[in-house]
Order: sequence, then structure tokens, then C-alpha cells
Amino acid sequence: MGVSPTVLIITITTYFLLLYAISYFTSKGADTKTFFNADKQSHWLLVAIGMIGASLSGATFISIPGKVGASGLNMAFSYMQVVMGYLMGYAFIAMVLLPLYYKLNLLSIYEYLEKRFGVVSYKMGAFFFIISRIVGASFRLFLMTIVLHPFVLEPLGVSFEMTILITLILIWVYTFRGGIKTIVWTDTLQTVTMLLAVALTVYFIIGELNIGFFDIKSEIVKADMSQMFFFENGWADNNNFFKQFLSGALITIVMTGLDQDMMQKNLTCRSLKDAQKNMFVFSIILVVANLLFLTLGAMLYIYASQKGIAIPESTDQLYPLIALENLPSFVGIVFIIGLIAAAYSSADSALTSLTTSFCIDFLDFQKKERTEKEKRKTRLIVHVAFTVILFISISIFNQLNNDAVINNLLKAAGYTYGPLLGLFAFGLFTKLTVKDKWVWIVVLLSPLISAYLDLNSETIFNGFKFGFTILALNGLITFLGLLSLSVKTSK
Repeated sequence: MGVSPTVLIITITTYFLLLYAISYFTSKGADTKTFFNADKQSHWLLVAIGMIGASLSGATFISIPGKVGASGLNMAFSYMQVVMGYLMGYAFIAMVLLPLYYKLNLLSIYEYLEKRFGVVSYKMGAFFFIISRIVGASFRLFLMTIVLHPFVLEPLGVSFEMTILITLILIWVYTFRGGIKTIVWTDTLQTVTMLLAVALTVYFIIGELNIGFFDIKSEIVKADMSQMFFFENGWADNNNFFKQFLSGALITIVMTGLDQDMMQKNLTCRSLKDAQKNMFVFSIILVVANLLFLTLGAMLYIYASQKGIAIPESTDQLYPLIALENLPSFVGIVFIIGLIAAAYSSADSALTSLTTSFCIDFLDFQKKERTEKEKRKTRLIVHVAFTVILFISISIFNQLNNDAVINNLLKAAGYTYGPLLGLFAFGLFTKLTVKDKWVWIVVLLSPLISAYLDLNSETIFNGFKFGFTILALNGLITFLGLLSLSVKTSK
């Protein structure tokens, strides 16, 4: 049992050589336009498959299975309530947001805010995306690093900081030329790899437990981990169905539909119709993928119980503990590849989308005349700068981590994506315009007010906890703030 660091390093090296081969072929003849929108030539099915990996990420790969057998938020199969909310969110994206983005022919989706309200709203929207994506990508890469480091590089004397640096350099090298065009292909590979890793782990666990495939459901029921719907404790319960469903829908709308990272892939499709097909197929696959992750989580707890394995204090460590130290070596190798695929499928596109947003939204690549040589030089500088920022952010999270990463990630998103939700909702559902020069005050105050109410909610609201619905509160406060700045328009 257990996998030697040398074997893991050889496996990781082989995997990255495959990614670099894809990068080499997809970046031939690439220019700045290719980096930003893949010349709008991506096949919708590739985008759909690749988006699965970017949506699930390393956080889902480890945190969600770890929460299944624990108490508190996302226990048992309650996370499927969030996933059901995702479906409503994806339908809204496909039918409302994608037609808008394609009609306006946007490179950065935040250009919509400039057309609707003005320059200040536009810049603040892009600013909150950049903050949100730095936080999200840092959490996901941090999760991968805390697993990769002790099992692979620490035994070889490599420091945690050096592990982070190596991770980011590997991403930078295969994305700096082809950008989003390369990522559409590499994310497809990484999604397939990640899901295959989970399926193979489940297969080996049921083999170790000597049970059949069709016995999985009865074993999960017997272990009292099969409950999916939670209604009994009302809104005070963080697993309450309505709270989870609403949170899932809102999280999807803001973290996919209002997120340059996720929408940049969709906007590389040849047409609106293709982008919508991608979104509907993607959402169906996502439901199946999440069921697979939750099944894995239940089987990990059942396996630990039968083999007398102590559950780690941090449930994020359960999957790596069993895969790397208690199952056959092949499973450990598959786990590491799956973890890398999960983390990199979201982190590589995050680095590209951050570069795109900054170049388009703050350096005005669309508006200022530059030669291709000047654009490429500037883009490379921005790409390197965000790599450094992610390095610093992950190092900070290493000092702060004290909870299951998926919950930290989504809670942080509630504060940083809330202003985006309010801005886009006001633009889409009202005919009012705003006094644009004062918008920055509203969108900066909104997260602060939300944080205060969240921290004191049990006292103020008689025991009520916002949980992930803090996103809705944040968006509502932003919406009301914009309403106070509004003026009538004949548009």
C-alpha cells in the first residue's frame, strides 16, 4: 500500500508532457485575439466537457466527498439540493445571459455594464471579478497543494512555497501562448481524467469491500448517509432544501453567468445556438458527476469504518488518506492525476481569464490602437503578474485555512460576487439608469453590510443563519443601493 514520491513525480511529469503537447499544437499561429476568444472556433461539445472540470475543481474533488459522512453543512447527499439549484441557474444563463453577450459581441462580459450604466460601473464589475477569481483560484490551488506537498514533494525536501511556485509555473508555461484556445482542449482532457479517477476509486473500494456494484445504494442507506432532502429544521438549518436550492441557483448565475472565466469559454463557440447546446448538455453531465462524487464520499466513509481507519480532523484529507495510503498503489496514482486535473482545469482558465479581463477592461485593448507585438508583450507581463499574485494569495491561505475548503470558497464568493449579482440584475430587470460616478460607493459598502449582518444574524434574526444565501442578501443590498442612485431613462 502507498505510492512512492518518485512514482508520483514520474506520473505527474508524464501527464504534463501530454498537456504541453496539446498546448504546442493548439497554439500554432495564435495571436492576441486567439488568446482571448479562440477565434470563435471552439466546438460546443468540447466546451461543455471542459466546463465540467472547471466547475467542479479541486475543491469538489476532495471537499464534497469528505463532507458526506460528517455533520453540519453538506452532510449525506444534501449537496444535491444545491446541484438542483444549479440547473435553474444554467437555464437562466442559456436563455437570458448568453443571448445578451452574443448580441453585444463581447470579449469581456463586463463591457455590458459600460454600455448599460457607464465607465465606473464597468470598472467596478471587472474589479470584483478579479478579486473573486483570485480568491477562488487561490483556494482551489491551495487545496491541491496541501495534498501534493506532503505526499509528493515534501519527502524530497521541497518547501511548501516552492511547491506552489512549481504548480503555477507549470500552468503558465502551457497557457501563455494559446490562452483560451489551448484551455478548451486541455480542460476536456482534465475533465475526463478527473471523472475517470473518481469512478476507478469507487470501483477499487467496492472490490476491497467485496460488494457488488448494485449493492452500493443499500450500503449507503445502511450507513445512514443517503438522505438528500432536508425540510425538518426549517430555515435555521444550513442544509434546508429551499436555502440550498436558492443558493445553488444564485451561485450558478454569478459564478458562471457573471464570471468572465466561465463565460469566456462559452463565447468561443461559433454561434449562440452552439453555446446554448453546450450549456444544456454541460448541466446534465454535471448532475451525474456530482452524484458520482457523493457516492465516492459515502464509500470512503464505509471503507474507513470497516477497515478501522480514523477519520482525519479535516475531512478534506479523507480521500487522499485512503487513496494514497490504504488502497493499491494504482489508486494513489489515479488520485493524484485526478486531483491535478481537477485543480488545473479551473486554475489554468482562471489565469487566462484574469489576464483577459485586465487587458480588455483596464488596459483597453479594444479601444486603444496597439500593434500585435505591443499587445503580446503587455499580455505576457499581465500574465506573469497574476501568476505572482496567485502565489502570494495561496501562501496567505496556507496560514488561514481552518475549514472545509468548499465552504470557505462559496462563502467568500457570497461577498465578492454579490455586487456583480446586484449590478447585472439592476441592468437586466429595470429600465432605470444610475448616477454612474457614485456606483463605487454602493458596491464597496454592500459586502461590508452583508458581512456585518451575516456575523450577527443569529442575534438580529432570531437564530437564522444566512449560509450560502449571503449571496442573495449581498445582491439585494447592491440592487437597493443602485435604486437610490437611479434616474429615469427613455432607453
